[in-house]
Amino acid sequence: MVSTFPSSYSVDLSRVRLSIRSLQPQLVEWRRRLHQHPELGFQEKLTAEFVSSQLQAWGIEHQTGIAKTGIVATIQGTKPGKVLAIRADMDALPIQELNEVPYKSQHDGIMHACGHDGHTAIALGTAYYLHQHREDFAGTVKIIFQPAEEGPGGAKPMIEAGVLKNPDVDAIIGLHLWNNLPLGTVGVRAGALMAAVELFNCTILGKGGHGAIPHQTIDSIVVAAQIVNALQTIVARNVNPIDSAVVTVGALHAGTAHNVIADTANMKGTVRYFNPAFAGYFQQRIEQIIGGICQSHGAKYELEYTSLYPPVINDTGIAELVRSIAEEVVETPVGIVPECQTMGGEDMSFFLQEVPGCYFFLGSANPDKDLAYPHHHPRFDFDETVLPMGVEIFARCVEKFFS
Repeated sequence: MVSTFPSSYSVDLSRVRLSIRSLQPQLVEWRRRLHQHPELGFQEKLTAEFVSSQLQAWGIEHQTGIAKTGIVATIQGTKPGKVLAIRADMDALPIQELNEVPYKSQHDGIMHACGHDGHTAIALGTAYYLHQHREDFAGTVKIIFQPAEEGPGGAKPMIEAGVLKNPDVDAIIGLHLWNNLPLGTVGVRAGALMAAVELFNCTILGKGGHGAIPHQTIDSIVVAAQIVNALQTIVARNVNPIDSAVVTVGALHAGTAHNVIADTANMKGTVRYFNPAFAGYFQQRIEQIIGGICQSHGAKYELEYTSLYPPVINDTGIAELVRSIAEEVVETPVGIVPECQTMGGEDMSFFLQEVPGCYFFLGSANPDKDLAYPHHHPRFDFDETVLPMGVEIFARCVEKFFS
């Protein structure tokens, strides 16, 4: 995405209505307060208390304690109608922040390194604006403040708790501040936006011994090395080149000394793909390869495989709604970026399996201000000019969806 970055960052906010632009100081204050007090998944107690206190002060009906720390705010328009949900995630990451800013994380080893503090601030701003302008739409808006997106996943337990029911949600939208795109851009597309996330943990059980007497052993490192290489053939030779997929071994640990053949070797990895038809395939193929190689060497294995999140698949109609709104709000040389897919994963996918919806990227990087570090980096930060743009896009989506 680097090629999309313009040479300068003059972003025109004139298309953001004045009543939302005037929220900018408050949006920044909320975001920075949240940034100073980050919390991990299902531990967002302070975050939830802050969100609830703001909603209560504004007189917005809401439920707390959903899936432990989740919140759902309900805003009724002047007339009954359809139901649109807006989703924002609240959790942070186990990362030590290296930024030296006044709003630096006060929680050691935890930081908002993915923009969820911005997502929550934008959702709060949207809730406030819509509550003040209920005459502008006929229908109901549910704003879902979700815990634990980074893991182990808060979307599914919130759905199981009934957040898409009573009243039943007709469609859902959500955004991700995205430092892979510059400020003043929106990444939106129909179909697959983000990948499925699957994880595996495998232990090779060999037979240890002396490094100078290998014939008395079953070398778990040799077996593991062959498995690592063979796993790369799944995408290269078993997946249609038209499809995209990734098999990555991210960790391999074995051995203790120069002259000792390791008894066991452990590897951890991840699988990513866009096509939902691959559900279950990679698990089966990976185990076939591991089992075959182990058998050929006389080794055994233990395999744990987890299907974490399905792919994020956007509905064509709702994606077109978001794209049309983005074109009205964003006015830069880059503008709308449809080729914005990423092999990153998101549990927004569970909501999109239940109801039609669209998840989109809102460009937030600004290298001129040294605000272009990637997500999950200890110096991640974003240009806060993006905050009212997010509120404006959400507000217009609400108005157009109910029109």
